[in-house]
Amino acid sequence: MSEQEWKPTVNPWLMILPVMLATFMYALDETVANVALPHIAGSYSVSSQESIWVLTSYLMASSIVIPMIDFLCKFFGRKNLFMLAVFIFTLASFLCGISNSIGMIVLARAMQGFGGGCLMPMAQAVTMESFTGEARNKAMAVFGMVVVVAPILGPIVGGWITENWSWPYIFFINVPVGFLCIALAKKFLQDPPYARKQAGTHLDKFGFLWLCVWLVPLQIVFDKGNDADWFNAPWICWLSAIALTGAVLFFYSQVKGKNPLVKLDVLKDTNYLFGTGMLILVNAVLLASLAILPQMLQYMMGYDSFLSGLAIAPRGLGCLTATIIFGSLGGRISYRTYGLIGLCCLATGGWMLGLLNLQINPMNIAIPNFIFGLGLVFSFMPITTLSCITLRNDQMTNASGLQNLLKTIGGAVGTSLVATMISRFSQVHQNGLVKNMTDLNPAFADRLQMYAGSFINQAGDMANSLNMAGKMLYNQLIQQSTLCAYMTTFKVFAIACFILVPFMFLLKGEQKN
Repeated sequence: MSEQEWKPTVNPWLMILPVMLATFMYALDETVANVALPHIAGSYSVSSQESIWVLTSYLMASSIVIPMIDFLCKFFGRKNLFMLAVFIFTLASFLCGISNSIGMIVLARAMQGFGGGCLMPMAQAVTMESFTGEARNKAMAVFGMVVVVAPILGPIVGGWITENWSWPYIFFINVPVGFLCIALAKKFLQDPPYARKQAGTHLDKFGFLWLCVWLVPLQIVFDKGNDADWFNAPWICWLSAIALTGAVLFFYSQVKGKNPLVKLDVLKDTNYLFGTGMLILVNAVLLASLAILPQMLQYMMGYDSFLSGLAIAPRGLGCLTATIIFGSLGGRISYRTYGLIGLCCLATGGWMLGLLNLQINPMNIAIPNFIFGLGLVFSFMPITTLSCITLRNDQMTNASGLQNLLKTIGGAVGTSLVATMISRFSQVHQNGLVKNMTDLNPAFADRLQMYAGSFINQAGDMANSLNMAGKMLYNQLIQQSTLCAYMTTFKVFAIACFILVPFMFLLKGEQKN
């Protein structure tokens, strides 16, 4: 039997059960800590900016290990690697829960990322290889739903656990799930010939070195750049130069090396090239929006951790609705049409979130999130499938590894940069609004006098009353400028999704579901 003709001897749906469970666990942990960041920051007495490292260390560690998957699969065998990765992820989850400092939890999250980074590419490859024809479409729809729904459920699950138990339990819940996943994998998972343990496998040591030289400084730059005023700080310039050099050397080593970490020849496939580029941006928008929406609801509107996570629940409902629609319509709509609808829904939902204000009701949050959820499934699923549908089965592990590397980098960069976007847009809006805080503006003068009159009994004289009124108006200015920054950021996400629409027409191949 040739490699291309290989078929599992067990029911394929049973075979993908452990990989789907592991994918859900990994994707959930991308965002489960989002709503708990204020609690984590308080536990370790660090700033909210420093607490973001809990998210980005996980994503960047995942990025580093993903290109090694092809080598690791050949060295251990894919089934053995899968169970080892789940074990590392589970152990790291336990260490996150018992961490007693910000340094320990960041290191534990990085370890979690090293284990988890292997899971999603292997799951994607197993799903694509185990099915053919219409069954593959259904399996990829399930995979797409897991990939999209899990990060959306993360803030809900994390918020409920944080409010009702305590934040360490958002990591402890992975322990029983991880051991269940290992047991299922040992029973049902099978390796095709090209994914089994192979003799004479060599690691591209220099490629791995240049990858670390690229990604580690890059993440530090994105995490600390805003605090250091970016390129006005010499050390940011040096780290940026090191990261750029590492990136150039990494890609050069992958092209020229005999046993590269990733085989870049898959980028010659136009479907794969354009599809992966689109997925990078969509993943950046997804994770960045999930990072700032709970923060906006907690800091600007007084939501607690659970309510801020629950406010995102309509995204999950939108994802479920889109999956049902996709399954029921069968082959009557092409993947390209699904993708166009999905990108338009993402853009529309993002733009609606950009129209929020402090006088809103829950439906103003629920409706755009539902539309956003529809867009995630309708975009992720067809773009992922079309990007890999023209590749051979023996290219799947390498291709999915490279694709997930770039997607994860996009998500990490998006999560880091969104904090800078909020800070800078807030300054821009504050500068624009403060021009109206002058006695020459009748509206400002009237509001100042009204507030001063309400403080006269407390302040004792008009001078102190005017001072208190001015401080109150300035606090309102800060609040309004910060809200405007969130709104502008969501509108930027919307524009980015609209820009992707023409690229759907560059994806060719099988177009029917």
